Amino acid sequence: MDTLQIVIGYMAAGLTTFSFLPQVIKVWRTRSTRDVSLSMFLVLCCGVSLWLAYGLMLGDWPMILANAMTLALASTVVYFKIRHG
Repeated sequence: MDTLQIVIGYMAAGLTTFSFLPQVIKVWRTRSTRDVSLSMFLVLCCGVSLWLAYGLMLGDWPMILANAMTLALASTVVYFKIRHG
């Protein structure tokens, strides 16, 4: 893999992963999940778990790190939705 592929992989992983951060922060601060779809986040967590497993099988670190972090962030929203839903 050349340097450009690595840079693009990490940039894509970082941007898509951290796109969930504003939602997590808002849910954390307000404790309101009224407008959050539980089914969407559950399906997302399942999909991200599969991407994480796939990344682990390939040994693809950008994929592993991004999906592990995304799973943690999305699971946080699911936790708050179930707890405060």
